Amino acid sequence: MLLTRKAQYAVQALVDLACFSCGKPVALKDIAQREGIPLPYLEQLFFRLKKGLLVTAVRGPGGGYLLARLESTIRISDIIATVEEPLRPVACMDERKECDRQTRCAAHGVWHDLKGRITSFLDGITLEDLVQEARQRVAGEGGGGSSSP
Repeated sequence: MLLTRKAQYAVQALVDLACFSCGKPVALKDIAQREGIPLPYLEQLFFRLKKGLLVTAVRGPGGGYLLARLESTIRISDIIATVEEPLRPVACMDERKECDRQTRCAAHGVWHDLKGRITSFLDGITLEDLVQEARQRVAGEGGGGSSSP
């Protein structure tokens, strides 16, 4: 199973935002430059993240984006669900319609269980967890100076 680049970039961008914000708005161009994400793509993601109430926009000089909630309350599953289609490990698990083979498919329970385990795993990781990981990695590289990761 492969999550799309949207999910990867959204998580990456929110970790960056959390690391560099320090209570002040962060410009998307700065996130794009640090993370190597094309700015137009990042703008589309932040439109969705704002609509999903994960970030807020600040207009004007010195404007940019802030997290709309505490890092500890934003789960990785929240970020992914905001920018991706609903998780389905196999094509027949489309939430818009019932699987017509469900009653005779021996593997249906496996796929349903897999979806539950993936969701549970992603629910158990917060943005705060990844921010701490990012800061530890920077500190481990000898970057323990005054700049953030």
